[in-house]
Amino acid sequence: MVTLNKIVTKAGDGGKTRLASGEEVPKHSPRVEAYGAVDETNAAIGVARLHTGALPALDAILARVQNDLFDLGADLATPAKSEDGRGAPLGYEPLRILDAQVDRLEREVDEVNARLSPLNSFILPAGAPAAAHLHLARTIARRAERQVSLLMEDASERVSPATLKYLNRLSDLLFVCARAANDDGAVDVLWKPGATR
Repeated sequence: MVTLNKIVTKAGDGGKTRLASGEEVPKHSPRVEAYGAVDETNAAIGVARLHTGALPALDAILARVQNDLFDLGADLATPAKSEDGRGAPLGYEPLRILDAQVDRLEREVDEVNARLSPLNSFILPAGAPAAAHLHLARTIARRAERQVSLLMEDASERVSPATLKYLNRLSDLLFVCARAANDDGAVDVLWKPGATR
């Protein structure tokens, strides 16, 4: 259970923040950048959901994703112990993204994609308001994926491998959800190469 009684703490006024492990790091550290991008993805999905009320199956998928993204943020905010066991004991089992969550995303990508009209061109991030917002969320998810990938390149950092897989599948899911919000792809805005020359 998380209890947030005091919102203004002034603890970050010096440019530092604490990870869930208690470790103090700069607010611009790669780990904070990674879970910050995950938080931005979640917020963008929240805005998209303002426009998905008429699409209850799609909205339910996005609601589950938003909860997963809090799990993913908690995972990233709690560095895994190093292979030699160094690091302060947490006193609790940290929340980690599971392969089962990744598998669920893959199934949902396939289910949503099965009803979409085939693509014969790249599509522009446009169309219905829900679709446009989902495309924005997709691009933020891709940035989160890049940030996690960068974090994983640092040999001193320990990251749960499922976090990167989840973000990769999430951007795929957001793409097909955006198409679903565009009347199952019927009103996708197609890219016309060189059309504006």
